[in-house]
Amino acid sequence: MRQGRWRFLTRRVGFYLATAWSAITLNFLIPRLMPGDPASVIVRQLQRQSGESVSPETVAAIQKLFGDPRAGLLQQYGDYLVSIARLDFGLSVSRFPTPVGELLGAGLPWTLLLVGTTTVIAFLLGTGLGIAAGWKPGGRLDGFLSPMSTFLSALPYFWVALIALYVFGLVLGWFPLGGGFDPDLYGGPGFLGSVLEYLVMPAATIVFSAFGGWLLGMRNMMVTAVSEDYVLLGRAKGLSSGRVMFRYAARNALLPSVTGFAMAIGGVLGGALLTEIVFSYPGIGYLLYDAVSKRDYPLMQGVFLLTTLTVLLANFVADSVYVMIDPRTREAGR
Repeated sequence: MRQGRWRFLTRRVGFYLATAWSAITLNFLIPRLMPGDPASVIVRQLQRQSGESVSPETVAAIQKLFGDPRAGLLQQYGDYLVSIARLDFGLSVSRFPTPVGELLGAGLPWTLLLVGTTTVIAFLLGTGLGIAAGWKPGGRLDGFLSPMSTFLSALPYFWVALIALYVFGLVLGWFPLGGGFDPDLYGGPGFLGSVLEYLVMPAATIVFSAFGGWLLGMRNMMVTAVSEDYVLLGRAKGLSSGRVMFRYAARNALLPSVTGFAMAIGGVLGGALLTEIVFSYPGIGYLLYDAVSKRDYPLMQGVFLLTTLTVLLANFVADSVYVMIDPRTREAGR
């Protein structure tokens, strides 16, 4: 059994490495298939700022940083792979000469704090309520929670966020309208409280919109699990309802949600885009929005690559965990 497990995981490692290489290659090719190039963009920006022509020496230095379009594609690809291996994503065009890696490092903690925390809260809340609703299908709790979660899942997130921003931020004034913290408190004793104050409204809108999906998925799995023979056997043996619910039914019904949770964690970076734009939150999503609006190709490449590799890593972790807890996965992979 152990040999089969390692054989399965080895195949998955090969698959994810090939997928990562494909993603890196596409990340290299797509910007170069677009009209123009980053070096030309920054040369034009320098010309507009100074009102004078840029010297050939400066143009050559910029092309060395951003890639000379006259160089062969293979040479550019080799240089790109070497840079990626060194975690060197180049320099931002819109915030020249700040390195892209520095911008990603500054935005990543904010995204992990906002979307990572809310994903965990939405998963725990939705899964817990789904267990309770699915334990007695058709009961009062199920009759209330199931339609409510369907309604919440159908609401567009941007609509919920804008309504919350208008009501709680603008009309009632309970929370700040945008940003991640109060600049006047940066580094001071009240900084942490300021971060939490700015976090509440965007976090609450994400949880409000997301937990219904987890609830419905877990509720449906519980409805199937409570009719299984092992659950009926547990009841026939006179075990307590709580033990049969959590040890017998919920434990088996939870397996698909574990995979979904790992994939949701992997999609944290990509899923932050809309939230951070609406609330001007200083994370990776807002960074991508800023890069696209200013045609900052190196920064876009860095965000796309970070998002892709994070999703692949999370999926690999999900595969590894799943194959450990469910032998049927190994059998299906042979």
